[in-house]
Amino acid sequence: MPPLMRLDGVMAKPSRSGDILSLSSFVVLGLPDGMLGTAWPSMRGTFGAPVGELGLILLLATAGSVLVTAFVGRLILRLGVPALLAAAGLTAGAGYAGFAVAPGMWLVLAVAVLTGAAAGMMDAGLNTAVALTGRRRLLNLLHGAYGVGTAIGPLIITAAILTGSWRPAYLAMFALDLVLAGFWLRQRRRHGAPAAAGQHAATDAEPHPSARWTRRRYRGVVAAGIGVFFVYTGLEVGAGQWEASFCRGHLNMSAGATGLATFGYWGALTAVRIGLAVLPRPVPPQAVVRWGSAVAVLAAAVIWWQPGTVVTVLGFAVLGAALAGVFPAMISLTPVRLGDASAQHVISWQVGAAAAGGAGVSAVIGLLIGATSLAALGPAITVLAVLLVGAELILTRLAPVRPQQEKTDRCPGA
Repeated sequence: MPPLMRLDGVMAKPSRSGDILSLSSFVVLGLPDGMLGTAWPSMRGTFGAPVGELGLILLLATAGSVLVTAFVGRLILRLGVPALLAAAGLTAGAGYAGFAVAPGMWLVLAVAVLTGAAAGMMDAGLNTAVALTGRRRLLNLLHGAYGVGTAIGPLIITAAILTGSWRPAYLAMFALDLVLAGFWLRQRRRHGAPAAAGQHAATDAEPHPSARWTRRRYRGVVAAGIGVFFVYTGLEVGAGQWEASFCRGHLNMSAGATGLATFGYWGALTAVRIGLAVLPRPVPPQAVVRWGSAVAVLAAAVIWWQPGTVVTVLGFAVLGAALAGVFPAMISLTPVRLGDASAQHVISWQVGAAAAGGAGVSAVIGLLIGATSLAALGPAITVLAVLLVGAELILTRLAPVRPQQEKTDRCPGA
């Protein structure tokens, strides 16, 4: 069993400065995801690029993210959490500086891999570190902070475009990422550089029950968990990415109404995540996953059914609310199912699978819509929601979680 990763005191104990820095990092992580789609019409006009080249940027960024998440567990063992997150900030800064000064699409495509790798390090690193401390409230707040970033991103890029160019927005991203890197390096100096992995390894008083599993069962649990994350993020991102096109092209809504409808989906997702974090009595994560997935099936079915424009748009908002707590809850259950020593690596793989699912499934939905019509979105997300329920049931069958096993916040505060 591998040694437990060093958290350098930043995540292991609640600290106002550490929590604020973590939440700020996820806001910054969400900003470019909200910026790119809004910036693309202006960017492609600058470079004379075809409209479909946005997909290539997303593909390269996803490849960078998936690749780096395979090694995040080892990187934390070697560097510690603050150093890894500082490296993520520096890498992101380099990528967005490339966006800002690019003379042509060739440089944007080249540095897209850097932006994806940086996002993978930040996303997997913070999710892993917080999950291993059992702070479920902070996990929900982190993902709520990401939603805040995705909501602010379009406003930043729009303000830049109105002043004459989209480039200053990416210069702002460059500056923000450098500031984040500096703060994380300060945290590293405050808590000291990590010792060698073997010198700070922690051992449980009793081995986790998963240590007695056969190799086949262990691999099955890991594979099922990765599958759940792939399907979940495919559903969340697929519904969010295609809702605007669905509302405009299929429901014949105005641009303003479509904007409000899209905000309703992402706003519900963000609001419920924050709400779950501030509840006086946390909801058990297994219940969040089970009920959230079930309600998502019903909401997706309403979107497929389309009983009326208003009800269909409300279906998207309910879908966002239902999915809100699923990702953080599944992250928090990974150490419960596999033990901390295995979870330190598996969580980063799950985040990589989520990145692949978000990009890959959205692309497949686009191909399906192109081959048929926008009406295909309803059945597509309904099938994904049913697959999510099925994959979660398989995972629970392989690695059941008893109520007494579900971790509450081990630390006070968020």
